[in-house]
Amino acid sequence: MAAACLAAAALTTGAAVAPTPSDAAVVPAASGAPAGPAGSDAPAGPAVPGAAAGPAGGPAGARSPGCGVTPPQAPGTTAVRTVDSGGLARTVRVHLPDGYRPDRPTPVVLVFHGRGNDGATTEDFSGLSGLPAVVAYPDGVPGGEGKRSWQGAPYSAPSVDDVAFTGDLLDDLEAGLCVDPGRVFATGKSNGGGFTEILACRMSDRIAAIAPVAGAYYRDGEPPCRPGRPVPALFVHGTGDATIPYTGDADRGLPAIPAKVAEWVARDGCRARPQTRRIEPDVTIATWRGCRDGARVQHVAVDGGGHTWPGATAYSGGGATTQTVRATALVGDFFGLGGPR
Repeated sequence: MAAACLAAAALTTGAAVAPTPSDAAVVPAASGAPAGPAGSDAPAGPAVPGAAAGPAGGPAGARSPGCGVTPPQAPGTTAVRTVDSGGLARTVRVHLPDGYRPDRPTPVVLVFHGRGNDGATTEDFSGLSGLPAVVAYPDGVPGGEGKRSWQGAPYSAPSVDDVAFTGDLLDDLEAGLCVDPGRVFATGKSNGGGFTEILACRMSDRIAAIAPVAGAYYRDGEPPCRPGRPVPALFVHGTGDATIPYTGDADRGLPAIPAKVAEWVARDGCRARPQTRRIEPDVTIATWRGCRDGARVQHVAVDGGGHTWPGATAYSGGGATTQTVRATALVGDFFGLGGPR
């Protein structure tokens, strides 16, 4: 079924899907090698294609003002901090990777939870703290039904500017930690995954690439998406998702996932014909290349997958959770980080 859905995605972009023997179509890596070993003088890994030339934060390998500052927590630990934004005290869990050094710029991964969830739960089921990066899990503001959520959804908290908050969070991380402003990535699940697309549309000067999982692509109150540069994007979604249907939900304003992928294929100026391959019995991956500025668009379809995080180590949502592939590994590879398999 996943292959059929990817064929629909290719038809949306005006091309047929054809399998390829190229390993490059199988491994969803943003670029070559994984991160350097902890404690080494090597950079934490290569930049995602298109990211180094685009973000105003500087090319990959740039140093934030926090380089040389003693971190407020030990490497390998997670700590909760507060960031003031828009008159609100926002909480965020920040994990420093093993081997973090205050003299070596480290990539940043922002992780946005789903509606009604929080950063702590998402850290638990995703395993994203195993990535060789500073991983930040901010908490949304309670909206409809008192559930934490993110901007753009019909149930999000009114008058809360989560885009501005993301900028304030990055300012805080860059001021107190040695991070690479050119290698800031965003991922998330459901409502949080959909919010990463809003960040790509409105903060392409600071967000190098996005990787939403089971994304809910609401755009209530959002302007047309016109990023300042091609933004690499990975879309992971289960074909059996009953919460955010793979085929879309017009009554809720939710697009079909193949149509959403096609938007980014066109937006990033990629070749219409993807490379596709079945990488597991229930997983098909399609890669669109030839994008402007070396960007890339990928789509991972999970046959029968529910509203879940593939490979989750704890409950992550309703429906089937495949264990044949880990979303965390796909995300880490796409961002050029490597990490847990």
